Amino acid sequence: MQSDIEDQIKTATAIIKHGGMVVYPTETVYGLGADAFSEAAVRNVYKIKRRDLSRPISIAVSSFEMLHEVADIDSEYGEIIAELLPGPVTILFKKKDIVPAILTAASEVVGVRFPDNEIATRIIKETGPITATSANVSGRNPPTCIEEVEVELKVDLLGIIINGGKCKYSMPSTVVDMSKAKVGATANEKGEIKIKRKGACYDRVLHVLRSKAVGEGLHRFSVP
Repeated sequence: MQSDIEDQIKTATAIIKHGGMVVYPTETVYGLGADAFSEAAVRNVYKIKRRDLSRPISIAVSSFEMLHEVADIDSEYGEIIAELLPGPVTILFKKKDIVPAILTAASEVVGVRFPDNEIATRIIKETGPITATSANVSGRNPPTCIEEVEVELKVDLLGIIINGGKCKYSMPSTVVDMSKAKVGATANEKGEIKIKRKGACYDRVLHVLRSKAVGEGLHRFSVP
């Protein structure tokens, strides 16, 4: 079994590097992964999901170093981010120029996942950032095991579907918006941190933000 997973990881890595797509496991739901820096690959992700180009797609990283390559992050947010990641959280940041406009629907904001899943992070370590969108046709339920990946998606997908078993949380990530943060700004100028979507580990995310960012101080977290 271990040898089979190793082979699947190697195959998935090669497919992504050559512009293809794969279905990969995370701790939340199964994702559809392609090279996040390839406009052609990202466009194919939109096509296979039947997703409107006006709806942004998040990306996944495998380290904090990779996170800083794609996002503008105030160093004073580091403690909060380190508490939340890796884990079942998508954080919205102001993007860096390296992130293609097609991923963000031409906005300055990018959603970033740092999955707490060894298969996912091993792939990303080799390929660089990949798309982090659920492996389903838009508007339908995201798959939490490979058996739930839709037939039409399997037919259209030319890559590999990695069997990582049942997803640990089996629900989408909690989304936290830090995109209003201004790098290098004074405490009074910093924007609010907001929870945009309740998902996996919501209570823990809420606890972290309440304990580290509540009030009108440095991070200005408004409690839901």
